[in-house]
Amino acid sequence: MPRAPPISGSAARSSGRATIADAAGRITRRHRDGEKRSSAVFSACGRYRYALTRQWGTGGRLAVVMLNPSTADQRRNDPTIARCEIRARDMGMGALRIVNLFAWRATFPHELRAAADPVGAGNDATIRRAALWADLVLCAWGADGKLQDRDRAVEAMLRSLGRPLLHLGLTKSGAPRHPLYRPRALAPVEWR
Repeated sequence: MPRAPPISGSAARSSGRATIADAAGRITRRHRDGEKRSSAVFSACGRYRYALTRQWGTGGRLAVVMLNPSTADQRRNDPTIARCEIRARDMGMGALRIVNLFAWRATFPHELRAAADPVGAGNDATIRRAALWADLVLCAWGADGKLQDRDRAVEAMLRSLGRPLLHLGLTKSGAPRHPLYRPRALAPVEWR
């Protein structure tokens, strides 16, 4: 089984508070850098990241639903999270929350197939809460979301909430494209 990126020991120690977030033992780690507040919700083992939140202002809130988390945590952005934060700021948002079809932390999508439970306990509830928290929901999981039919299940769940869903383009198979390589000037459009 592939190993997930660890929660950095130094980041965990210097991040301030670590608290039990729920009965499942998920841990919320928080960090503040000037006016920017960040949090990340991990499983107790650190192999799953359920949610990543950045808040910097009073504008609206954007939830982005992607495939799976990589190395970003409460202190550091990876390239995808950095791009999502820039996009959210460009859209006039004041906060961003990232959730994923699969909560398993992996750098490459093929690592999800080797994980015994890539979704993670309680991940659907986390996605639902993020969509209800947000003013806008951007779907961006790409073609690999078809693993375990997660793309269909999560799309149906999100649509049942009655929220408009946005995307940055669709793949040939109709999946919402991943945001990393989408042009900065590309505006999200409604996914019908």
